[in-house]
Amino acid sequence: MKSIKGPGIFLAQFAGDEAPFNSFDAICRWAASLGYKGVQIPSWDGRLFDLKRASESKDYCDEIAGVAASHGLVVTELSTHLQGQLVAVHPAYDAAFDGFAAPDVRGNPAARQEWAVDQVKRALTASRHLGLHAHATFSGALAWPYIYPWPQRPAGLVETAFDELARRWRPILDHAEEMGVDVAYEIHPGEDLHDGDSYEMFLERVGHHARANLLYDPSHFVLQGLDYLAYIDIYHERIRAFHAKDAEFNPTGRQGVYGGFQPWAKRAGRFRSLGDGQVDFGSVFSKLTQYGFDGWAVLEWECALKSPEQGAREGAPFIAAHLIEVTGKAFDDFAGSGTDEQANRAMLGLDRA
Repeated sequence: MKSIKGPGIFLAQFAGDEAPFNSFDAICRWAASLGYKGVQIPSWDGRLFDLKRASESKDYCDEIAGVAASHGLVVTELSTHLQGQLVAVHPAYDAAFDGFAAPDVRGNPAARQEWAVDQVKRALTASRHLGLHAHATFSGALAWPYIYPWPQRPAGLVETAFDELARRWRPILDHAEEMGVDVAYEIHPGEDLHDGDSYEMFLERVGHHARANLLYDPSHFVLQGLDYLAYIDIYHERIRAFHAKDAEFNPTGRQGVYGGFQPWAKRAGRFRSLGDGQVDFGSVFSKLTQYGFDGWAVLEWECALKSPEQGAREGAPFIAAHLIEVTGKAFDDFAGSGTDEQANRAMLGLDRA
């Protein structure tokens, strides 16, 4: 068994225009002061990271790693959640997602998709320059508007959507193979890859590609009513990244999974800061450790009630308290009798006439 690394923190929800959140050096100093050991970088945020330079210059990546190291940190992963979303966008969401793209490709879905593919490929190249082995992203979605089968879906609609999703991602996955970096899809509502079955539909279509892997975030499974511990049992061989995020689901007589169009604070299912929700993190860390996951436990703050600053302050010690130092011995070694093969055969009665 191997030990999980941590605590790490995803910087996306903290980056801003004011210090200490407006530069990579300053935000690293802040994260380190709270006890974090690693940072996951949102590759789209130019205040913290220049993706184009990172994809073209290992020297720049060495500078980024050096800044992190000066504060006792390492870069855990790069993220292209926003760009990955744009690899596949249903027309119903064109306007909503256009803001994720560079200004010169907005309003042009074909150009936006081409830009998004290039962005993810650049992030995979930059990951290699940084010496990283996993990359966090979203799959995007073509079938999501049809998630509920009413009106009845035409025969073959979902299959066609997944065929196209796989076609778009296959060149990216092949580039990931060339870079030696795993693509870790965050299984997430709003993405076509939102649970185990949908991931398997995609995996089959990309030929069970070795680089088509998973980012595990139990909070999204709480809100779906999916068994997030059994999920680890099923997919542990594909889990390459881990967002530590809490959630709670408290259905009422008025509201359930769909939330009744209510704001986050009033939803039956809502994200919470670590320790404030219903995720059994003791079991999560135990199962991931049991299966040998040695990636980073990365805080992703998304709470309907608590401030990001408080969530970050409390997140580092919470993760640290759940990290397991893997044992190098069995608890009952003291009772070993030191028997050998001959003694074992005798105990089993195998040498009796």
